[in-house]
Amino acid sequence: MSEASCRRELELEVPAEEVQKATEKVARELARVARVPGFRPGKAPLSLIRRRFAEDIKGEVLQSLVPEHVERAVAEQKLTPVSQPQVDKLDYAEGGPLKFRASFEVMPEFALGEYKGLEIEVEEMHVTDENVAKTLEEMRERASTFAPVEGRAAEKDDFVEMKLHGTPAGEGEPIAAERVLCHLGAEETLEAFNENLKGVQAGDHKEFEVVYPADYPDAKLASKTYQYAVDVQGLKTKKLPELNDEFAKDVSDLKTLEELRADIRKRMEEARDHRKKEQVHEKLLAALVKLHEFPVPEALVEHQMDVRLERVVRSLASQGVDPRAVNLDWVSLRKRQQERASDDVKAELIVDRIASEEKIDVSEADVDAEIEHLAGHSGESAEAIRARLTKQGSLDRMKAKLRSDKTLDWLAQNARIRTVAAAATEAK
Repeated sequence: MSEASCRRELELEVPAEEVQKATEKVARELARVARVPGFRPGKAPLSLIRRRFAEDIKGEVLQSLVPEHVERAVAEQKLTPVSQPQVDKLDYAEGGPLKFRASFEVMPEFALGEYKGLEIEVEEMHVTDENVAKTLEEMRERASTFAPVEGRAAEKDDFVEMKLHGTPAGEGEPIAAERVLCHLGAEETLEAFNENLKGVQAGDHKEFEVVYPADYPDAKLASKTYQYAVDVQGLKTKKLPELNDEFAKDVSDLKTLEELRADIRKRMEEARDHRKKEQVHEKLLAALVKLHEFPVPEALVEHQMDVRLERVVRSLASQGVDPRAVNLDWVSLRKRQQERASDDVKAELIVDRIASEEKIDVSEADVDAEIEHLAGHSGESAEAIRARLTKQGSLDRMKAKLRSDKTLDWLAQNARIRTVAAAATEAK
């Protein structure tokens, strides 16, 4: 294994006597079942069987001898393969030895650096009264209602309810919709709609052109021009509920506004603590990777690249976006994950070694506690979650993750952590 690679190559040779013995065994087994014209089953001469089924016999011999000798050589040299051995340079002639080369990757050998007392910086995070007030406003927005506007024309901040039909100039699909609400003056509303719908009243008909910018979020409309015909069906205004105890009862199980504020702050502080712990872990992993220089198996990096790409796909799906419809160069995106994937693998190997060095392990009580935690957040029973994880073969992965987290917590307790101010990390 060179310093720049985890690849191992073994030049192996199976003695002629062993090859001959295996060949005869395969030929005899084949002779018992082979059908040869002019002979009853099992009665054809062995010499004929060997000539007639030479390639079949050769294949069976290779399938039995090659894996056996690779496994034996790997065990003798105390290697830990992380990829399936690839066989080439096959030299196999009747009456002679079997020679071949087996190539595979192994776990890297490396010495642990000084991992105690790591120095890292984490950004300060606060939960302020403004953060709580902002969350309350967002809750008011979600609890708002719409009231009809009568006796006047549309003004800024009104919602115009309309039926619209859009015809594209050139390529594109027509747009037709009923009961659409357009928020006049809102940040997300295109200026053409603001200009043309300001001052309208129920029953008005308007026609106007809209040019969508190149960076418009909907790729189907970006850079397109549409001619719209709009029939105004009515005007509405948004009514926000008052911030009082009744509001608290409507949006939660709490009885007073102060209890709601306290609950919001508590949840935000818990989220802050979780983010801070994640940041500490990320900084520790980065410091460990920087401290250690060794090659990582390409097979593990390739697997981690796939894992990272899966996260992107799941993230899009969770937002209601069909990954197949997204205009992304998935091959290039996967390739860009290579460096980070390599660091992920290296960090995992280092943390595993530290856990072994410090005798950090996961008990059944740890597993039970994690399953109970998952049950509390998913609505499933602990028994159902354990059964599902067992069926999926995921319990070992859970234990590995718990062991890694325990090790990172241990490293954090033994690290020198400095907090630095960062206004951008204010809790949201």
